[in-house]
Amino acid sequence: MTLEDRIDRLESTEAIKRLKHVYMNWCDLGYPPAHLGPLFETEAVWTSAVFGTHRGRAEIEAFFGGISAQITFAAHLAMNFVIDVNGDEATGKWRILMPCTMMEGDEKVARWILGDYDELYVRKNGVWLFRKIDFVVNFNVPALESWAGRESVRA
Repeated sequence: MTLEDRIDRLESTEAIKRLKHVYMNWCDLGYPPAHLGPLFETEAVWTSAVFGTHRGRAEIEAFFGGISAQITFAAHLAMNFVIDVNGDEATGKWRILMPCTMMEGDEKVARWILGDYDELYVRKNGVWLFRKIDFVVNFNVPALESWAGRESVRA
């Protein structure tokens, strides 16, 4: 691998980390579709067994436009990332711990969500974008309850 290739890989990894952190910050600020949508390529997919599958930027923006009514507060704490860059494509894995407030009927409930992200990225015109986000919820429990016996892991 040439020095230029090594530098590109390092810079790409940093750009993807920044992409993920920008994504998490906008999610914490109420999931504004106008800010989250441009982080995805046009034909991207956002999927989760719990939150549904959304294909294409328009569906992804519509999902984010509606989720703020369900999740009224969130602190997306992403960690434990593994990013592998191969030219203009990359893969990433992240863990998330998310204290949040969710609406359950007319009541706000403090909850803990733990999950993992399996992601694909693509570089277009020098900019890294999400190609696919697959989010697995390991547990989602009220803050005052135990998650013991409710946890699940990616198969």
